[in-house]
Amino acid sequence: MPSLKDFRRVLLKISGEGLMGSRDYGLDTTIVGRIAQDIKDVVQQGIQVCLVIGGGNIFRGVKGAAEGMDRTSADYMGMLATVMNALAVQNALEQVGVSTRVQSAIPMSAVCEPYIRRRAVRHMEKGRVVIFAAGTGNPFFTTDTAAALRAIEVNCDALLKATQVDGVYSADPKSDPQATRYEALSYTEVLTKDLRVMDASAIALARENRMPVVVFNMHGQGAFGQVMRGEGRYTIITEEN
Repeated sequence: MPSLKDFRRVLLKISGEGLMGSRDYGLDTTIVGRIAQDIKDVVQQGIQVCLVIGGGNIFRGVKGAAEGMDRTSADYMGMLATVMNALAVQNALEQVGVSTRVQSAIPMSAVCEPYIRRRAVRHMEKGRVVIFAAGTGNPFFTTDTAAALRAIEVNCDALLKATQVDGVYSADPKSDPQATRYEALSYTEVLTKDLRVMDASAIALARENRMPVVVFNMHGQGAFGQVMRGEGRYTIITEEN
């Protein structure tokens, strides 16, 4: 099993809901600021960091489609929501002194760079945090799948998924007190047990490319840094456990 302390380049996946705090919609600037500080602490450890942020705090394509919208249009709206979140996190990072670039899969040169793999890698080599926005640029793919794809494309050592709980459980621990927490899992176990920590397509992509996936709770102060030091509570998903 790989050691988290050996990872030198990682992709952090944050859900849009993770930026809401106690709000019902939008952004909690206090939460965004704390996440930015956590990312800064990891960058200062000499680790190269890139991000993918969801858009569910603003608009969720699947929900829009369920309410009668065309799925393709709804998904594009969700992609634009991720760009808004990316710009918000970029601002918070730069306020704490972290150089940051946003790259969008949907070109919008007035506000961010287009996604160019080599440029993204070069930014990280220079110590900049790169935020990948607009998912894959295609409808019917979630930001989980976009995170797996980008992590593989830019040669990350691992994909870290920040969630509302401290790892992967056999059921939702908030509704099932008997839910069991896993320390480690294989990709196949995640799929066969239908654990739904990420989309099946994202897990399958990670399995095919042997990309470790680490699931942890982002809400504790310094949680990201703790995980990168191999501390704290998390679940690691690899080829074998």
